[in-house]
Amino acid sequence: MYRFLLSRQWVILTLIGLLLMPVMVRLGFWQLHRHEHRVANNKIIAAGLKATPVPVESVTSPGHDVPHEDLYRMVTATGRFDTAHEVVARHRTAGNSGSDDSSGGGQEVGYHVITPLILDDGRAVLINRGWISPGDDPTAFPKIVPPPAGEVTVVGRLRPDETTSSTGIRDRKGLPARQIMLINGSEVKSAGGLPEQTVGGYLEMVSPVPARGGPGLIPDPDHSSIGPHMAYAIQWWLFTAMVPVGWVVLLRRERAEVLAARKKQSETPQEPEGSVPVAV
Repeated sequence: MYRFLLSRQWVILTLIGLLLMPVMVRLGFWQLHRHEHRVANNKIIAAGLKATPVPVESVTSPGHDVPHEDLYRMVTATGRFDTAHEVVARHRTAGNSGSDDSSGGGQEVGYHVITPLILDDGRAVLINRGWISPGDDPTAFPKIVPPPAGEVTVVGRLRPDETTSSTGIRDRKGLPARQIMLINGSEVKSAGGLPEQTVGGYLEMVSPVPARGGPGLIPDPDHSSIGPHMAYAIQWWLFTAMVPVGWVVLLRRERAEVLAARKKQSETPQEPEGSVPVAV
């Protein structure tokens, strides 16, 4: 009855099913882990945004790598803006704070204005003052409304130094003067010649509010969405369950066809063995 299971077609079909099932189970757990990471990340961002701002000197220093638990932590920095070493980060949209999104999702692609803030002890903090339009000539340094003169206290969200691996942004060479792809101290020093020691990470400015016509502040990151990863995980596990179900359905169909063929064969009249046809 089930001898057809030994056929080449059924052996290959069964092996494919046995290989697909563990692969799809692993893909489901991969999506589950991405969901858990997204939820944990949202909690870190929410906690950082709600926390009382602390002095930047207490959370970072030159050569310091901003840890993940300090992501978007609110900090303050007091000093004077150094517009002589100001640079712009290319390929940024108004709501984009660090991803290689050249299309901008329908938004205009422009620059983020990165201005060093010189602290009282001479160290520098990179301040992302916000987004500006690229203007008509992408090879020329844009005209930017200057920040407040004199000593100022900046409140901002702490971000780690950008790298290609963490952002997906390609670090292109041969850019126009004072333009960078990645926001980090080494890039700013190369592009703008910043002489001061620069602390690790940078700040996305929240206050003071820029003057009219100045860079537009980057909005708070969205930390309410959990993404589609849990739904994808469930889908992969449902696909896994469908493999044996589909195998059984095909098995029963094949069995029914075998039974139908046997029944038809049994109902077909058989000539007696050794009979001789009668000539007319």
